Amino acid sequence: MKVLITGFDPFGGESINPALEAVKLLPETISGAEVIKLEIPTVFRKSVACIEEAIEKHNPDIVISIGQAGGRFGITPERVAINVDDARIKDNEENQPIDIKIQNDGENAYFSNLPIKAMVKEMTDNGIPGAVSNTGGTFVCNHVMYGILYLVNTKYPNIKGGFIHVPYIPSQVIAKPNMPSMSLNDIAKGLELCIKAAVENNEDVKLIGGTIC
Repeated sequence: MKVLITGFDPFGGESINPALEAVKLLPETISGAEVIKLEIPTVFRKSVACIEEAIEKHNPDIVISIGQAGGRFGITPERVAINVDDARIKDNEENQPIDIKIQNDGENAYFSNLPIKAMVKEMTDNGIPGAVSNTGGTFVCNHVMYGILYLVNTKYPNIKGGFIHVPYIPSQVIAKPNMPSMSLNDIAKGLELCIKAAVENNEDVKLIGGTIC
């Protein structure tokens, strides 16, 4: 089994992206699965093109993209991606699409087919804060998640795919009072546990993971 896991380069004025740095720390194999690591640009369209090129090259069974979500307390597997780009800031090549469909022939939304609740359980059982997220935003993270799931639903039906957001690391919040953070080692450990759950669970577990609002 092969797992393709991607992390974005820094964006939004940050000098580091914990998503990419945590991906770099992952072991080469997890639960017997080969882990293939890929850096992708924080750029609309180009990011998804890089992922599809890697899918063609490596033929992975699972594709997971990792992104930074400053302000979150834990590691959050995403449940759903929506078919819209609405960029509050510019990407790393100065693109700023507003109210644009990602794929004109795509569904309004695609749900992750990763075992997201099993992933959360694996983390929390091992002391890593985690929760299901029901929004990946409308920036490049959602764009990439939607792009992966569009490919899964239209071209690569045997792949499991999805997205995980991670918090800031402590060095990023020195000048951001009251902003939560998590150590890079804990983020990497959480991602390793998520991959373990994705490899070992063909179906998700049924646990409470919803929110009231």
